[in-house]
Amino acid sequence: MNMRSKTLRNTLFSSAGLYTEYVLGMLTSIIIARHLGPDRYGVYSLAIWLVAVGVAFTNSGTAGGAIKFVAELRGADRDELIPCLLRYLRHVQRIFLLVVLVAGALLFVFAGDKLMPGLNHAMLLAFLVVAVAIRASYMFNIGVAKGFENFRATAIVAMIATPANLLMVLAVMWFDGSIAWLLAVFVLSGLVFYESSRRQIKGLVPPGLPGAAMGPELVTRVKRHMKFTACIVTVGFFAASEVEVLFLNLYAEPAAAGQFKVAYQLATGASLLVPGVFAALLLPMMANALSRGHAVAGRRFVASTVYLTFLAAPLVAFGLVFSDAVIGLLYGQAYAAAGPVFAACLAVAGLVMTTQGASSLLISADHQGHVLVISLACGVLKIVLDAVLIARYGLDGAVIAFTLVAVIGAIAIMWQAIRVSRVAPSWSRLARIWSAALLAGLLVLPMRGHLPFIAQIILGTLVISLVYGGLTLLFGCWSRDDIGYLQQLHGRLAGNRPRVGARILAWAHARARPEPA
Repeated sequence: MNMRSKTLRNTLFSSAGLYTEYVLGMLTSIIIARHLGPDRYGVYSLAIWLVAVGVAFTNSGTAGGAIKFVAELRGADRDELIPCLLRYLRHVQRIFLLVVLVAGALLFVFAGDKLMPGLNHAMLLAFLVVAVAIRASYMFNIGVAKGFENFRATAIVAMIATPANLLMVLAVMWFDGSIAWLLAVFVLSGLVFYESSRRQIKGLVPPGLPGAAMGPELVTRVKRHMKFTACIVTVGFFAASEVEVLFLNLYAEPAAAGQFKVAYQLATGASLLVPGVFAALLLPMMANALSRGHAVAGRRFVASTVYLTFLAAPLVAFGLVFSDAVIGLLYGQAYAAAGPVFAACLAVAGLVMTTQGASSLLISADHQGHVLVISLACGVLKIVLDAVLIARYGLDGAVIAFTLVAVIGAIAIMWQAIRVSRVAPSWSRLARIWSAALLAGLLVLPMRGHLPFIAQIILGTLVISLVYGGLTLLFGCWSRDDIGYLQQLHGRLAGNRPRVGARILAWAHARARPEPA
């Protein structure tokens, strides 16, 4: 299999796994949210967030180390060391897990009544122990599969375990089960994820050879990588995750946590699915560009920023206008307060999405230290702002804190990427793209609140897409090469019909600027 075929195959499997896991996962979360209601869903979300914290700490450095060093050993034809490496990483993972479980026990002993009043804390601690251990092991197995570049395995796991999780949640809803039953389903689905992933990697790892052992140099590199990655993952988790759910349960009320959770999850899911696998390919693409020189990497950074802005801008415009309709249709009127929160979260998520090229450039150029410093500063700032603003303003305080920290982090990442590459995006071009999207949003604003939710969403999507596409041509957002490619697609796929479309593209090509050299 040549490199192009291999890349295409991996992209297809990555896409299948990504969309299966996130689409069905989102559907599952919607069903749970509607079943529990905002108050109980806020408590449930906190329990799941605590598991996510535990998994992030447990796997900090180990899952990423499996990806990096398994791939490295395979590339160096040192496959006999892979079993030694995995044993070492699993040993470190168990140490991290022990620390996490001790911290979880202390949390429930000293703050259990404050975090989750009225619930069985012994049962919750048992849930935390089992769920974290299972999910961390599953994520480690996925890291091993990625190290072997076996994206087929990750797709199969997602296609088996995610539908199984959805079916179990539907069964709980059918029998009107409580939070305890949903937590039990979370544990059972974790077992399905783990067992599926274990079976998929079983034939990948070569048998160990007698006397094989990692040398001191490799051990030192693995330790250094784990320490650095653990800091980034741990700090980055608090900066990027919905830590507001914790503070809303502490200082406001579980219902507010439930409202924020649905808005945050929907916004981040949309911002992840819209760029799709392109976001996952940015890191190797940028690393390849850097190997050909900083000028090439700079042009790719600028091009990726423009491309991501083209995708993010209409998504943000749609969310600002139809956020209430989306929440009402998916979650029901019980979550009406989440509508404005979803609009704010989606706007911020869209902005952060446009900086993915910048962060990939920094990591590829070995400037992870800058990313770590920014993540650390944003994580500390987020915790401080959450504690202060949520205690005073509740749900509104959570939105303000989340928005401020995300915007500051996006600006810092972009500034560092410009400084490293010595190339800045065309701000006027980006401004024209955002102007086209926001004007398209203004034109559909009269639909808001005057049509059924489903009609608002369908018509709004159609009108914004058409108007936004036309305005980007009118405002000169596309380069001449971009328009030329669109002309080729229009001719190949539609035979240059309708003719008015061909004439519009010809007009746009004539007035467009050439791509900078």
